[in-house]
Amino acid sequence: MSADAELRIAVAGAAGRMGRALLSAIAAAPDVRICGALLAPDDARNGADVGSLTGLPQTGVRLTTHPAEAVNDADVLIDFSLPDGTLALIDACLDASVPLVCGVTGLDAQADARLRAAAERIPVLVAANMSVGVNLMLHLSRLAAAALPDFDAEISEIHHRFKRDAPSGTALAIGAAVGAGRGGPCAAEIGRAPGDEPRADGAIGYASLRAGAVVGEHTLLLAGEGERLEITHRAGDRMAFAVGALRAARWLAGRPPGFYGMDQVLGLGAPSA
Repeated sequence: MSADAELRIAVAGAAGRMGRALLSAIAAAPDVRICGALLAPDDARNGADVGSLTGLPQTGVRLTTHPAEAVNDADVLIDFSLPDGTLALIDACLDASVPLVCGVTGLDAQADARLRAAAERIPVLVAANMSVGVNLMLHLSRLAAAALPDFDAEISEIHHRFKRDAPSGTALAIGAAVGAGRGGPCAAEIGRAPGDEPRADGAIGYASLRAGAVVGEHTLLLAGEGERLEITHRAGDRMAFAVGALRAARWLAGRPPGFYGMDQVLGLGAPSA
């Protein structure tokens, strides 16, 4: 791809909230264009123009339920589908030698292993949250947890009522950042109930709320004797995640095979494992 050519992007999970936001962001960006859009296997909109999902003008690109068709002409695939969809997409990206930006949450150990194996052949970037602000928050959380090793760590998050996973992938990523700052994984205690024992020393508490149309809010609370520190990120529009995903795609295009994270996109160094 020449330096002045448009970056051709395929989108998986195109009909979802994040997929539609990403399609709108692509349409507004002068240096990228949509070249493929993947639907869930049983979606009746298969074959319709991509523009029909967002109310934008016709693009000439057809929606498809076949991963290989979606990535056929792509420079980068951005995946905002569901965990089961990601597994099928990995094979399609490998077959077509297409870099993969994965923003899917709720991935299990099998999916993580498949993504890391794929990274030996193609560039793969994985982030539980594509917001540049959230990824800076993860970086700050590592620094703060390392500097305040004796402070209790609590993570709270709020999302819209339809979100399936809890704690959110971003909340778990914040917990992993705290663990990285403190030298290793920390025990997780999810939720509180009457009669529960006090929080175990060194454990991280997680609290999740699901209500209304909240896009996403995450807070790390570090509390010590007589003082506390809070690091909070609030997302008011899904476009923040779409813009971050495009930034990741631009960065990933042309990279050698490897397993990357948003820390590298933002110039913050290699992420913790």
